Amino acid sequence: MKKKHWYDYLWIWSIVYFALGFFNILFAWLGLIDFVLPLLFAIFGGNKFFCNHLCGRSQLFTVLGKNLKCSRNKPTPKWMSSKWFRYGFLIFFLTMFASMLYQTYLVFGGASSLREVVKLFWSIKVPWGWAYTVRPAPDWVAQFAFGFYSLMLTSALIGLIVMVLFKPRSWCSFCPMGSMTQLICRFKQRGKEPKNSEE
Repeated sequence: MKKKHWYDYLWIWSIVYFALGFFNILFAWLGLIDFVLPLLFAIFGGNKFFCNHLCGRSQLFTVLGKNLKCSRNKPTPKWMSSKWFRYGFLIFFLTMFASMLYQTYLVFGGASSLREVVKLFWSIKVPWGWAYTVRPAPDWVAQFAFGFYSLMLTSALIGLIVMVLFKPRSWCSFCPMGSMTQLICRFKQRGKEPKNSEE
């Protein structure tokens, strides 16, 4: 039997994160941990240790899909892990992230007012007013939280859908963070390749 490590229980963190954000949207900022750490491991370590061991989301999909049998366990479609889809989804994801940052900038500059709404799949508005009843933070801080929580929740729902339809960790085949860290690791590996000396 495989020995359990402390990081094998990080799937609990994914549940806690969304639960906290549901009651107080400012907790959405904690999701930046899952954005920054993978990049740091890739940049300084040249590896995907975070994706392989520390990603609570992929662990959650494993628990739900494999352990609790919530997945049909069908093979992940080849197009889903193809370069054009993975990088296309990455570009789309980064565009949505940039749009969220721009909205935060507008609120910060006073050009726009705070929008207390969570958007699922970037279009379905779900009022989340109860999650920000006490206003302890500047509007731009709350605006980022609403946008970031929308991004995290939408990507989690997409992951759950493909988990049910295909293998539990099908999301990992086109995860934007996975694609970015893979690109960084490849770039670092190329930099380490020995150059042929000219005779």
